[in-house]
Amino acid sequence: MTSMVKQRWTVSGVRNRLRRMTWRGQRIDWSGYILVAPFLTLFVLFNAIALLFGLYLSCNEWEVVGRPEWVGLANFREILADDLAREAFLNTFRYVLVIAPGVTIVAFVLALFVHQQWPGHIVSRAAFFSPVVCAPTAVGLIWVWMLDTQFGLINQYLGRLGIPPVPWLTSPDWSWLGVSLMSVWWDTGFSFVLFLAALQDVPAELREAAQVDGATRWQVVWNIILPLLRPVTSMVITLQVIATLRIFSQISVMTQGGPAGSSMSAIMYLYSYGLSRYRFGYASAVAVLLLLATLLITLVNRWLVKEKV
Repeated sequence: MTSMVKQRWTVSGVRNRLRRMTWRGQRIDWSGYILVAPFLTLFVLFNAIALLFGLYLSCNEWEVVGRPEWVGLANFREILADDLAREAFLNTFRYVLVIAPGVTIVAFVLALFVHQQWPGHIVSRAAFFSPVVCAPTAVGLIWVWMLDTQFGLINQYLGRLGIPPVPWLTSPDWSWLGVSLMSVWWDTGFSFVLFLAALQDVPAELREAAQVDGATRWQVVWNIILPLLRPVTSMVITLQVIATLRIFSQISVMTQGGPAGSSMSAIMYLYSYGLSRYRFGYASAVAVLLLLATLLITLVNRWLVKEKV
């Protein structure tokens, strides 16, 4: 009798009892729901509730102290009328158009180099991925030195080619490009790993058959490898677009959004109002607009690069 009672409260016994539980006459395996419950609870507490509170706060004026004051769509109208806000969003979309394709192309080329197992590919594998694990502050400071107008390493090499110094971080026309160069270098490692893993799944027989038929390396890449990597390419572009829309760390370290707001992003603009001026309602409205823009751009991107059936 005692052994039977003990058997009921073992792990397998509890699992069997959960599986026998029914709802509306249908047997349901509740063990899966119990395993998901901790994550689902944390998601609701720190994401879903925060999102709903942000949506509510975007229609209020709130400075932490006191109760939120309902203002309707006044925050959104103020954002649309602010020239700096429009410039911040335009800069963000400009970053997306430069960084996302740049990371995708560079990561694919580096993955192709390592996959060919040319001399140095083992060391290159670690070198190409290492920027991802570096702190953004350290990476930003290094690139500030490299892009310095007078003493920067890049301008030193450009000077040897007869090119005058480029004001990478001090000119409104160049600052966003300097931040983009650093971002491409910093973000490439993760996409490089995804492409490398996908290349290892490409059947070698297809490449060998194409080469036997007289196809060049470029034709093999264009007609065999790239079509097979279409799902991975779609995922890389989507992830990079979302990450670039949230660009903040490199701008904060390298330019602080300047000069004259030429490199400011939407998140940087949100930060300046939310945590510097304590206008949390206005900052929440900026976050809502950025969320809508992210959803729209992601859907358009998925439609453009989706896998052909």
